[in-house]
Amino acid sequence: MTRTAVSAPARSSWPMGTEQKLPDMCRGLLERILASVKLYFSPKVLQDMAILVGPTTTPQHQIRASFDAHTITVYQAFSSTIALTAVASQNLAASPSFKHGRMTWIKPSWCWMMYRSGYSFKDSGQERILALTIKHEDFVEILQQAQLSHAPKTQHVPKAEAGNSGVVVQWDPERGPRLERLNYRSIQIGIPGDMSTKWTTEWVQGIEDVMEKARELKRVLDERSEIVDEDLKQMGLLPNEDVFEMPQHVVKRLHMDS
Repeated sequence: MTRTAVSAPARSSWPMGTEQKLPDMCRGLLERILASVKLYFSPKVLQDMAILVGPTTTPQHQIRASFDAHTITVYQAFSSTIALTAVASQNLAASPSFKHGRMTWIKPSWCWMMYRSGYSFKDSGQERILALTIKHEDFVEILQQAQLSHAPKTQHVPKAEAGNSGVVVQWDPERGPRLERLNYRSIQIGIPGDMSTKWTTEWVQGIEDVMEKARELKRVLDERSEIVDEDLKQMGLLPNEDVFEMPQHVVKRLHMDS
């Protein structure tokens, strides 16, 4: 059967506020409908149609992560030399190739890590994605020292400056498992070089290599374009990420209340 690309409708063709009126019970059905017609519509059409599925009421600045009663999971990418040694010893800095003294970035969002790493294929020097667990209180300690990389002009919040050695936070557009851009933000946390020893020896509690999980996610998406997020979760390829609540002083500090 010949497939015809359909031009994207004008944004104004969607009634204002439609996405807010749809009952939550309809969203799963709509997600499956969109997935089933994915082969017959251009990406731009699907992006416009996705407005009906993705609620616009999600706060712009919110920490979503996998966590249990004691620890939260964040992600980093390393070379095989560093990562394999780290997993074997459960010590992030065990490899002689690990360099202290430089800023390193951690990401609580699995999908943003997929976007940044290209499902681990983007950079051969950072092909190993590690899932790192840290205690809740240590995660909060890191963020209560943080500065925004770009502070809003109307907000009196700390802003990172050139040469400053503090923790840096930036909010980038969140991504979905297909690397599509979502309409809210994901937090990226920069650990400065002068904290790297504490990060590797005290804060990191567990280390797991999840590179194969990332590559399997890409394989499944490539081979089964109709698959929906719920199926990916059941396959263990898309972790459940819930809102990780922060103390109010951190919320204010990191501009999370707007």
